[in-house]
Amino acid sequence: MELKGKRAVITGGSRGIGATTAIALAKKGADVAVVYHSHKDKAQKIAEQAQSHGVKALAFEADLRKWPDVQRLMGEIKEALGGIDILINSAGINGDNTTIEEISMDEWKNVLDSNLTSAFYCVKASVEELRKNKGKIVNLSSIAAKMGGKLGPHYAATKGGLSSMTFSMATELAPEVTVNAVAPGPVDTELISPEVKEKLAKLTPFGRIATPEEIAHTIIYLLENDFVSGEIIDVNAGRHKD
Repeated sequence: MELKGKRAVITGGSRGIGATTAIALAKKGADVAVVYHSHKDKAQKIAEQAQSHGVKALAFEADLRKWPDVQRLMGEIKEALGGIDILINSAGINGDNTTIEEISMDEWKNVLDSNLTSAFYCVKASVEELRKNKGKIVNLSSIAAKMGGKLGPHYAATKGGLSSMTFSMATELAPEVTVNAVAPGPVDTELISPEVKEKLAKLTPFGRIATPEEIAHTIIYLLENDFVSGEIIDVNAGRHKD
């Protein structure tokens, strides 16, 4: 896909991987919808940075855990940008707790709704547009989908679900829409404390964790290649154990 002139929706676009991907797409000439839930100022700043590359970029608020809100969101984006060609499902959260004993039912549901159900809602609400425009979907999975890790069974379950959903959707939506996922190891974002970053770096064969730009680069590859679908690309520098 030639990205110049395409219209991209990036959930979780106000920070981290989502924000970096929004800027990377703008540099390629794509118009971007920066979707946020509670970081309005950050989302607007990212949209302004994207606009500096000569593209149309707007921030949109939505609670992606709620189906009516997602329906409204996609309608607003379609009207504002003139259509939807690309969907990047990068919205997600960590839970407050990490063990089976500590995780409440409310926390379990919130993490699943925020990370997994939200992605399904976004695809469902935009699938007609994506089919029509021969679009692209990229989901943000994680190394936790295979390893579990320290963030808890609720987080791991959502990332495993995103990977499995990617396989299923790639089959269902072919050949009009490609569906892939990126599964990063630890990434240098504000969601991880400096102490945890240092610890995780020591567990990685390269001696450091990934930058958001390295993950965004992989997403761009999946968008530009028209014959890759149903793939999960691990970006973890060869880290395959916890």
